[in-house]
Amino acid sequence: MSVAFRREGDDEHMEPKFELPIPPGPNWVTQRGLRLTREKVAELEAADITALDEETAKKHKRVLRYWRTRLATAELRPAPDGDTIAFGCRVTYRLNQQDKTVGIVGDDEADPHEGRISFSSPIARAMMDAEVGEKCDFAGKTDAVEILAIDILDEA
Repeated sequence: MSVAFRREGDDEHMEPKFELPIPPGPNWVTQRGLRLTREKVAELEAADITALDEETAKKHKRVLRYWRTRLATAELRPAPDGDTIAFGCRVTYRLNQQDKTVGIVGDDEADPHEGRISFSSPIARAMMDAEVGEKCDFAGKTDAVEILAIDILDEA
């Protein structure tokens, strides 16, 4: 019988399980981001997985590996000076006649609903190194973003 028609078992047809994707680039963190990462690792390490089924336990271990890697590669960034937009700043800007305020943080700390965006996001990259009153190009439009205010993030 040809090998092409032989079936070993159902396991060979299952979807492979991959590690959680690590965002490309440096793993910059704020003081808050580093604290949250440490807390997440501690929480996952403290969990009792002995009562979990095999798949759930594997998923838990995969998540724990992700957060351990993120903790091991975390680069605590120095506090910005607040004169120009940098990692760790809170920025108020105008885009399409709407004023918005965001904090520029690391990938794992980013939460747009809480006003925290990743330093690697397109809008953050467009605004980096700008000063109050400056206009930045964004999304193919010249002077699309106007910088209204720059503050240092509150690390609470």
